[in-house]
Amino acid sequence: MKRSIFISCAILIISAIFVNPISAQNTLNITTRRKVFINTDMKEGKKSFVGWGVFPTTKENIRRITMQVTLAHPDSTAIAHWDYLDFINLRRTGGKTGKDHNIELSRLITPYGSSFTKDWSFTWEVDATDFSSLLRDSVEIEYIHSGYESDKLGWALTVNFKIQTGPAIADPLSITELYKGQFPYGDQNDPIENYLKPVGITFADAAAFGRIRIQHTGHGFAPPDGCSEFCSRWREVVFNGKVIDRRDLWKDCGSNPLYPQGGTWVYDRGHWCPGDLQNPDIYDVKVFPKESMIDINMMPYVDSVGEAQAREAITAYLIQYKKPNHRYDVALEEIEAPTDKQFYNRRNPSVFRPVIRFRNVGSEPLKEVEIKYGTKGFKSKTYRWTGYLGFYEETTLVLPGPIEFGEGENVFEVELAKPNGKKDQWKADNGMTSTFKSLKTLPLNLVVAYKTNKKPEENRLFMINEKQDTVYQRNPQQCKPDMLYTDTIHLKPGLYEFELTDTGGNGLEFWAEPEQGYGYLRLLDEEGNILHHFISDCGNGQFLAFKAAPEAKLDSAVSQNAFFIYPRRTKDKLELDAFLKKPQKLRVQFTADEVPVETHEYSNFKSGTFEYNIDYLPKGRYVVEIYVDNVLVHKDRINRD
Repeated sequence: MKRSIFISCAILIISAIFVNPISAQNTLNITTRRKVFINTDMKEGKKSFVGWGVFPTTKENIRRITMQVTLAHPDSTAIAHWDYLDFINLRRTGGKTGKDHNIELSRLITPYGSSFTKDWSFTWEVDATDFSSLLRDSVEIEYIHSGYESDKLGWALTVNFKIQTGPAIADPLSITELYKGQFPYGDQNDPIENYLKPVGITFADAAAFGRIRIQHTGHGFAPPDGCSEFCSRWREVVFNGKVIDRRDLWKDCGSNPLYPQGGTWVYDRGHWCPGDLQNPDIYDVKVFPKESMIDINMMPYVDSVGEAQAREAITAYLIQYKKPNHRYDVALEEIEAPTDKQFYNRRNPSVFRPVIRFRNVGSEPLKEVEIKYGTKGFKSKTYRWTGYLGFYEETTLVLPGPIEFGEGENVFEVELAKPNGKKDQWKADNGMTSTFKSLKTLPLNLVVAYKTNKKPEENRLFMINEKQDTVYQRNPQQCKPDMLYTDTIHLKPGLYEFELTDTGGNGLEFWAEPEQGYGYLRLLDEEGNILHHFISDCGNGQFLAFKAAPEAKLDSAVSQNAFFIYPRRTKDKLELDAFLKKPQKLRVQFTADEVPVETHEYSNFKSGTFEYNIDYLPKGRYVVEIYVDNVLVHKDRINRD
C-alpha cells in the first residue's frame, strides 16, 4: 500500500535541522501518540493504546533512533498512582494489512504519581537503533498500560522517535526472538529453566557480529525473600558454553532522577525502579560458522512458602549485523553536565565538572580522541582522552576546568575529533550542545538550618569551593537525633557546591518509615528568610551549585515557601509545618480520589505549625493539597492506617 495513505493516521511531526555546523545530518521527529489519555482496564489488568507513524523508507539511511516517552498530568482528570509495568511494542509494519511483529522496543515502570501537580511531566529516552530495519514506512506502535486503578485515573502519554539520518553504524540483517514472557521463578513444580532453554542460532553469511538485547525486570512478592521485586538474584548470559556476563539483578532507586514520588520510590528493586524507562542489557558476540547456542541462567531459587508469586519478565532478541561501516568513528552520546535535561537533574545545574559520555562506533579500538568544549561566548578548552574502547563500547568522562556561564540561559558545546589521530569518517555525531541556566546567586553570609531525623548517622553535609577545598561540613559524629543545628557561614565571592548525602537511601524523611522521624535542610539569610529549601524526601541525597556574591543583598534575595507534613503514615494525628515568603492566604485541603473531605483556611498567614486529627476518616490513601492565594503550590500523599 502507498505510504501516503497513512500520513493521516499518524500524529506526525517531521523536522529537519542541522544539529551542528560540522555536518549535514538531519534529525526527524516522528510522534505516534501525543498527550493521549491512558488508563487501566480493571477487568483485564491491561489496556492497549496504538498509534501509527510514517518512518523513513528503506532507501533512506538511518544512523540512530532514540525513542522518547513522556508521561504528564492529564488535563482534565486525576493522575495515576501506582508503579505498573508497561510495554512499548512495535506491532505492525506496512499498514493495516501489513506484517505483524509484536516486538518489545522497551518497557516503562510508571511512577507513583499521587503527589504530582498539574504542571508535571517527565521524558525518558532509550536507544531503539537495533530495530531500525523495522522502523520503516508505516509502523504501528503499541503502548500497553497494565494495572487495576480506577478508569478515572491515568496519564497523558506521548511517544516520539528522534531519528538521525546518515550511514548506519553497521547494517542490520535480521532480528530473532530468543525469549519473551513473564516466567515463574521459584516454583519447584514449574521451574524457570523450563522457559529459559538454550536457543540455537545460525548466522547469515554476511553477518560480522550478533547483538543480544535483553529487557529483564523482576516482579511479584514471595515471602520471606521478597522475590522477584525485592530480592537480588544473579543472571548469567551464556554464548556457546561460555558465560559472557553475570550480574546481580538489582537497582539502586535512591538516586532516581524522578523524585520525590508518592509511594515507596526509594526502595531498591529487581533491576528496575518506579518511574523508569529501562535501558536494555546489550552484548555483542562473534559470528561462528556453525550453529551457536544462546542461553540465560537464573540463580537457583525455590519459594519456601510455596505461593509461587515471583516472576521474571524477560524479552531477548538477537540482531545480526554486517561489519561496521567505518574504521575510525566516534559518537558523542550525551552531555550529562551542564544540562537542563530532566534525567540529569540531580547534579545540575553544575559548575565545576563538565561530564560527557561518548562511544566508539568504529571497527578499530579507540585509544585516543581530542575533545573541544566550553560555554558559548567563553573561550573553549581542549582535552586529549586516552584509553581503550572496543567497538560499541562507551565511557563517561569528567572534563577538567570550571563551567563558565552568563546570566539566564547558556549553551554548552562539545566536539570530538581525530579518533586515534585519524579523520573521523562520520563527523555528524561528533558535536552536541546542551542548554542550562545560570546558577542561583546567594549572599556571602548564609545560615545552614539542619534538623536531624532519628538517624543522623546516615547523613553528612559539606560545601566545597572552586579549589575543591571544603569550606563547611557537618559530619554524623557532630549530630544528635531530632536536633536543630544552625551554622552561620561567611563565604568569599565565588562558586560553590553544597551537598547532603544519605547512606540509608531514604532521605531526611520518608513516609513509609515514620520510625526514622523527619528532618529538613534549608539555607537562610541572616534574617531567617529561606533562600533555598532542600527536599527532605530525597533518597540518596541533594545537591546545589550556587554563586556567592555581595550583590545578592538581603532585600533582593528570593525567599521560598516551605511545607512539611509529618508523619505521612499515621493512625490519627499529623503535623503541617508551613513557611511562606510573605503573609498570604493559606488553604489546606485533604482529598480522596480528587474529592475534598476536609478543608482548613488561614488568612494573612506567614509561618507556623498545625496539628490535624484524621482518626475519623476511613482508612486509606489521601492527598494533602496546599493552596497559597488559591493557587495549588504543594501536594503530598498520606496514608491513614
